[in-house]
Amino acid sequence: MEINVSIEKKLISKGRAFTLKASFRTDDDPVVLFGHSGSGKTLTLQAIAGLIKPDAGKIVIGNRVFFDSAKKINLPARKRKVGYLFQDYALFPHLTVSENVGFGLKTMFGFRLSQKDRVLVEEILDIFEIRQMAHNLPQELSGGQRQRVALARVLILKPSILLLDEPFSALDALLRVKMRHELLQIQSRFRIPVIVITHDPEDVNILSNTLVLYNAGEVHGIWPFRKLSEQERIERLNFPFLVSAVNS
Repeated sequence: MEINVSIEKKLISKGRAFTLKASFRTDDDPVVLFGHSGSGKTLTLQAIAGLIKPDAGKIVIGNRVFFDSAKKINLPARKRKVGYLFQDYALFPHLTVSENVGFGLKTMFGFRLSQKDRVLVEEILDIFEIRQMAHNLPQELSGGQRQRVALARVLILKPSILLLDEPFSALDALLRVKMRHELLQIQSRFRIPVIVITHDPEDVNILSNTLVLYNAGEVHGIWPFRKLSEQERIERLNFPFLVSAVNS
């Protein structure tokens, strides 16, 4: 599925201005948005998800136009079918694992899941190997377990694309290694395009098929990371070197 993003957005807060000019296009995911904090990566995900409206440009995922300023198209967030996993996972603390996973299946007028939806919840609990903790509350889970619950809650809705904002930042080093590989297995199983934000080079090494480098609100480079030689990968991840090379 092709991911085509070309947007501009200016933000002003407390007298300071930040301008995002992000443009990349690829059909080879996972896509990793890499760069320092504050370089515009999260703003890009928010624009794709429909949480903020760009000032100009377009966002096209597959054959669906999410946003096109020239054609005055701005699909509401609820119609984009985007799965967005926040850094803190945003689980409901008063709901059990099972209730968290099934929350998005509830209708506005119904508080109980149908029999079909209850079966679906049980199936995805099995897929993520969290059925044994179905009645636990989030605070009773480990970091990795909370992440699985959050992913299950997102993927049960069959989103068109999965957006992950620093998904491993709250995990310890050993758990990060495990969850990176689990994420690749999940992507393969659900056959869903993925965009990941990180400033961790190891995330790039393990996850990235397409690397998009950010700096100061702009995209400075796009590469088919998996096809690069080891030396080329090292050079792309040497951020100060890359920035100076781009500006020379």
